[in-house]
Amino acid sequence: MKYKLLGNTGLKVSELCLGTMTFGGRDWWTAIGTLPQDEVNAIVKQSVDAGINFIDTANVYSIGLSEEMTGKSIRDLGLNRDDLVIATKVRGMMGEGPNQSGLSRKHILQQADESLKRLNMDYIDLYQIHGFDPLTPIEETLEALDLLVKSGKVRYIGCSNLAAWQIMKALGISAQNHLAKFVSLQAYYTIAGRDLERELAPLLRDQKLGLMVWSPLAGGFLSGKYTRNTSTESGRRVNFDFPPVNKEKAYDIIDVMQEIATSKGVTVAQIALAWLLHQTVVTTVIIGAKRPEQLQDNLKSTEVVLSTEELSKLDEVSKLSPEYPGWMIERQGSDRKA
Repeated sequence: MKYKLLGNTGLKVSELCLGTMTFGGRDWWTAIGTLPQDEVNAIVKQSVDAGINFIDTANVYSIGLSEEMTGKSIRDLGLNRDDLVIATKVRGMMGEGPNQSGLSRKHILQQADESLKRLNMDYIDLYQIHGFDPLTPIEETLEALDLLVKSGKVRYIGCSNLAAWQIMKALGISAQNHLAKFVSLQAYYTIAGRDLERELAPLLRDQKLGLMVWSPLAGGFLSGKYTRNTSTESGRRVNFDFPPVNKEKAYDIIDVMQEIATSKGVTVAQIALAWLLHQTVVTTVIIGAKRPEQLQDNLKSTEVVLSTEELSKLDEVSKLSPEYPGWMIERQGSDRKA
């Protein structure tokens, strides 16, 4: 397991991060996972034993139950909390009241305290806004997050599922007002969905933000279960067909990944994860699992080395179609490249 700095900080996180969306299962989250506490403990132990020091959860996952089970597993296993980097999120609906969602000062401060109680911890390493709130001024959100950092309840702040212009606006406001600034983005990125490369990847490189990748297997579509000639009656995609995938293009990508996987004696899922680990913009890839063998397969992706030729084949079959202004920027900048 390798460790990378999270954005422009001194914090080292493992190149694979354990996602906890499968923990518990409450309300509609049962479609994603319903792991009981003993199985959660086994997954956490297997991950930590493999070198993972980064665990990502959110207050909305199973309506708080995922946070509770994550904290309990750390205590049950006798793990040193300070050896771990714990991330959680705020934004989603946590109740029926008018102030039980969003990114207002009231909701953020309340939910940070609630998350700490559920995790049974004194601080959160990375507190992320889970998306954009069109009703709350970003200044209010950033001021609330800054209060949490200054209070010691939160070490770093990050964002998730934002557009490039929203992130840049937030960074500018933080700089102008001397507030804590986002150090990372958690975003969807996969070889079957490379939209992030248009605007977000250049921003992340320019502003030195870390990238945490969610759903690296495109909601299970790149798990190896799906091919152009086969279908499956099981798996997450059956009950929860998300994120959106251009399936015909994805099948072309899977064909190439299968060829490479067969030549290396590994799985298609390992190739999909390894491709992400070879992307310089990626800091860590979030993996979730329902079974120990599934987790073990994902963990082995860190051992897969892709050659220049193999990366070229994968890039060619999965590349984005040109869009303006990207193609014009590329054309006009060709004479000024270092």
